Amino acid sequence: MLNYLRGIELGELPPKTSYLYNLPVIKHLYERERLEFDSPVTFLVGENGSGKSTLLEAIAVSVGFNPEGGGRNFTFETFGSHSELWKYLDTVKSILPEDGYFLRAESLYNLASNIDNLDEGRRWLINSYGGVSLHNQSHGESFLSLVKNRLLGNGLYIFDEPEAALSPMRILTLIAEIDRLVKCNSQIIIATHSPILLAYPNAEIIEISDKGIKKVNYTETEHYLITKQFIENPERMIHYLLKGD
Repeated sequence: MLNYLRGIELGELPPKTSYLYNLPVIKHLYERERLEFDSPVTFLVGENGSGKSTLLEAIAVSVGFNPEGGGRNFTFETFGSHSELWKYLDTVKSILPEDGYFLRAESLYNLASNIDNLDEGRRWLINSYGGVSLHNQSHGESFLSLVKNRLLGNGLYIFDEPEAALSPMRILTLIAEIDRLVKCNSQIIIATHSPILLAYPNAEIIEISDKGIKKVNYTETEHYLITKQFIENPERMIHYLLKGD
């Protein structure tokens, strides 16, 4: 498959007065010639504060998506909190996808409100999302309804921590939907903390840390290792965490 987005480069550093300057991902990305995406599915992983979601947002804005989510024709803004990293980011593209969507679990409510406002009761837009307002479904149900009904394939799709909206069983459903999209010539880039989601076969996993940016195998990720240790002996891990001095 020919990826729509082949890679990213940081043309210049943000000013030292910007909080972006101190994010680990900024320094390490600047030191690389290019961060390439070699698989239809790419996961960005890292500890809280590593900058993975900030980078994902910058990628989305750089290719034409609204910072709060939606397709390329969405322009709503509820709170202008997105970073200016996209201004320093260069994207290496191949061909223009037929479809595309930026989906953030944290701003799904705002996206759903905008869809309802645009629809204005005429059903033309709501029908493309499954025929039911996303506000009339649970967080997880609305997230999956959007993925199943609106994301048609032949597209570039960017998800920011989708597991925040989903139960473990529904994460498995999302994996099946990701596979559907891949088989329909799509590219998907996902920032996640979910060890279940990371198990998608043949995906590329890019780990962002204080030490750098590197591609890792699934069983090398902290998400897998810690989850495995916990499941094998939860009592021992809880005892260790809660023991007194």
